[in-house]
Amino acid sequence: MQARDPPQAGDLETRPYTPGVPRKLSKQRPAQGARLVALRKAAALSQAELARLIGEPQQNVALWEQSDKPPRSDAIPKLARALGVRVEDLFTEKTSLPRPSGPVGKVRKLFDEVAKLPRRQQDKIVEFLAPIIEDFKRRAS
Repeated sequence: MQARDPPQAGDLETRPYTPGVPRKLSKQRPAQGARLVALRKAAALSQAELARLIGEPQQNVALWEQSDKPPRSDAIPKLARALGVRVEDLFTEKTSLPRPSGPVGKVRKLFDEVAKLPRRQQDKIVEFLAPIIEDFKRRAS
């Protein structure tokens, strides 16, 4: 038997997985999965956040978004509630995406812009605003 040379830095075998790099699907996403992705993004939720809200592992949300396997029947009402849509809207392509309710005018425009920022910057804004809102609630009660 002949000894193999140790892998070099450029070899594929030694490159670590980088979770920050989104992977591309090798096949087109099924319509149902694409609808779930669109609804999740319209609700400004990550897969992990949605999973936490409905009490499921993040891997289940990823599976539902990437395959033609639908969510389990017990998860469907939870999904609809978390995404702010009717159960029918989870499966109907013809309906428009829900428009988030909330403030209008300057504040709505500002939060629409905040929603476009990377998650870390959004978290910093939340860290800044949360104490102000809590203080207001405390004084109002």
